[in-house]
Amino acid sequence: MDEDTPEETGPSAPAGDSGHPEGTRTARADGGTERADGPTEDVALDPWGSASVGDYADLFEEFGIEAFDDVADDVVDPHYLMRRGVIFGHREYDAVAEAMANDEPFAALSGFMPTGDPHIGHKLVFDEIIWHQEQGGDAFGLIADLEAHSARGMSWDEIDEHARNYPLSLLALGFDAEDGELYRQSDNREVQDLGFELGSKANFSEFEAIYGFDGETNISHMQSVVTQTADILYPQLVDEPKPTVIPVGPDQDPHVRLTRDLATRMRYFKVTEAFASFELDDAERQLVRAAYDALAADVDDAETDVRCEGAAAWLADYEPPEAGAADRDAADGDAADGDADDAPDLAAAKSTALDKLRAGGKEPLRPRVRFFDRNATDEAFEALIEAVEGDKRVFEGHVDAFDLTRGEAESLAREVEIDHDGFGFRQPSSIYHRFMTGLTGGKMSSSIPASHISLLDDPEDGYEKVKAATTGGRDTAEKQRELGGEADECPVYELYAYLLAGDDDELTKTVYSECVNGERLCGGCKEQAAELMREFLEDHQEKREEVEELLDDLDIDLDSDRRGTGGEH
Repeated sequence: MDEDTPEETGPSAPAGDSGHPEGTRTARADGGTERADGPTEDVALDPWGSASVGDYADLFEEFGIEAFDDVADDVVDPHYLMRRGVIFGHREYDAVAEAMANDEPFAALSGFMPTGDPHIGHKLVFDEIIWHQEQGGDAFGLIADLEAHSARGMSWDEIDEHARNYPLSLLALGFDAEDGELYRQSDNREVQDLGFELGSKANFSEFEAIYGFDGETNISHMQSVVTQTADILYPQLVDEPKPTVIPVGPDQDPHVRLTRDLATRMRYFKVTEAFASFELDDAERQLVRAAYDALAADVDDAETDVRCEGAAAWLADYEPPEAGAADRDAADGDAADGDADDAPDLAAAKSTALDKLRAGGKEPLRPRVRFFDRNATDEAFEALIEAVEGDKRVFEGHVDAFDLTRGEAESLAREVEIDHDGFGFRQPSSIYHRFMTGLTGGKMSSSIPASHISLLDDPEDGYEKVKAATTGGRDTAEKQRELGGEADECPVYELYAYLLAGDDDELTKTVYSECVNGERLCGGCKEQAAELMREFLEDHQEKREEVEELLDDLDIDLDSDRRGTGGEH
């Protein structure tokens, strides 16, 4: 979740990648690019180490990240990073898009680890936070100083040296400090208290599985992870639980996945769909739903005529589809339950579902919503029973309601929880942007000054770095005119698409088209990009000076009085 300047060992920020992977890319109509199928490498997502994405499409299969194109049409007036395919993936962003379209509360948050100066990769995240704020969302930016100290081994003096520059650039780019909130982890007691509570639902074995932690990992590093989950959920402590999006690079997805799990474990009640007295898991429930729907269509009174034994007979002849996106959308245990983001294996569940239906015999199948007591106090559980209207059955540890929809049940469960001092968290959403390529080719690295442009670079230095950048051009001007350039392999074209063209899609289309058609030569293209970069840095740094006083007036302590060790832990 926390965007850091990439170290030489590997990227952990939006601006670090090993370069364009093998395989081809195809032009988008808006001048962006998207990957086509091609050879890939293993996908490894490590927020602090050598994250590597061979093909962004692999993330959909490996980690359950959804393609942003699937939800793009639901976004009103999308940001140019969305239009150009720079934002390529999401988790449950449809909840945020729906809230945005209906003028309902939502929030956006991301954090920044102050290990160096903010650079053009960080600007992607700054822009995404600001855009969501402009769409009416509550916006939050944080300095991940606890993580920098524990995971990077930075002293507090080193952290303070860089901490000021991140909120300053965020404000200069348009963040509204009156409507939003900026803070540093070490000073936010609510975040730290929430992290303590979330830690009670986490264990070391999952830290091993998610992050590769072992006996050499220091305890403060582990604590900083739990603090980050608290950061991600913090916007839901403000006013009410609400859809919240975390804009990040894909290497930060482990934090999002863990937080989604912990948010669910904190809930008082689990709400599922049920059909009979016995329990079903997510995959079994999907199969029983299919059987019930098929049989109910052919009887006069489904509540009495559809029975377990009849459903078993129907299911015995049914061939479940292979697990995929459609199964994930229909699964009872995905975003609504929060128990998993993976599609259920229906084929494997058929046998157990048949056993349960056959054991049910003549018991009628009757759809219902089931509330499980997960963490509720006795008073909260009694209040839920009282609040369920209509036909209901009360059991030890759960309540079945026959007259509520799933959505109504979810809202009721959250309302009762909040009324009885629970958090009522919604699972956080996320959007993922592509890594930027270094100006020298390969990854963008803070240890290679020529590979990246800091937002604090002298404008003339920014100009010279672009002029010296690697391109996707041919060996000679003659070949360039004959064959066209390779814009998809060009760090300079990325500068246009990710930053320099701003909201002007026509400029990206023109640059791309002229390049691949041989009408644009690299010298002139780099000159234009270098001039735009110099203008951007001049303008940004002037605005940073203008908001200095504003930052000083905010309630954020940028000079820590903490004491501790420095260097590697």
